[in-house]
Amino acid sequence: MSYTRNIKWLNDKQIIYRKDPINDKPSLSTKEYDYYENGTHEYYRLFYTPSKITTYRSLKWHLLVLYYLNEDMTWQFLEHVFRFIADKENGFVTFFIKSRILDSMIKDVFDQGGDPPKNKSRKIIFKDYNGLSFEEKMKVVGQLSGRQKLDKTKIYDTMLYLNDFGKPITNSRLAGLLDCSVRTIQRHMCANLKQEKEILNEEI
Repeated sequence: MSYTRNIKWLNDKQIIYRKDPINDKPSLSTKEYDYYENGTHEYYRLFYTPSKITTYRSLKWHLLVLYYLNEDMTWQFLEHVFRFIADKENGFVTFFIKSRILDSMIKDVFDQGGDPPKNKSRKIIFKDYNGLSFEEKMKVVGQLSGRQKLDKTKIYDTMLYLNDFGKPITNSRLAGLLDCSVRTIQRHMCANLKQEKEILNEEI
């Protein structure tokens, strides 16, 4: 059974689940997006797409981010938030987790957390209410990606954007966005990229 994500509960509790870059400055800024030529690791945005948390590893990362973004809240309250997120019936995860495993995970988060969690580098951050359709956003991604030589990083960045927009990642779709052949994508698709592609598609 699929449950609807109860994002309203987080909003009512004034939980922060998004943070824009502060120290990193965009190389190019328009009314629709910011572009970071060298990428930024400072952008956090949870629960932006319909994709749900599908693994323990992903759940722990989400809890670490929530701890980092809500450091002014008490541990007792954050634990309440963590347990709410981990409850399948609240629509954030796709699995039931045993109490002892969740207890251990929460303890690890409080022991390890506080600093910015490891985050994927982002080069393009689309602004809220930008008015762009998916096709228009992908055109922007293609144009800005075209400034750089095709490599694994460029392919991975494009995979992240497709995932952000809730679109399955396929070699043909990547080839179309990056203006190259499917064979070229396959040639650059190393084991790590293939694994990440599977993980991202599972989230969708």
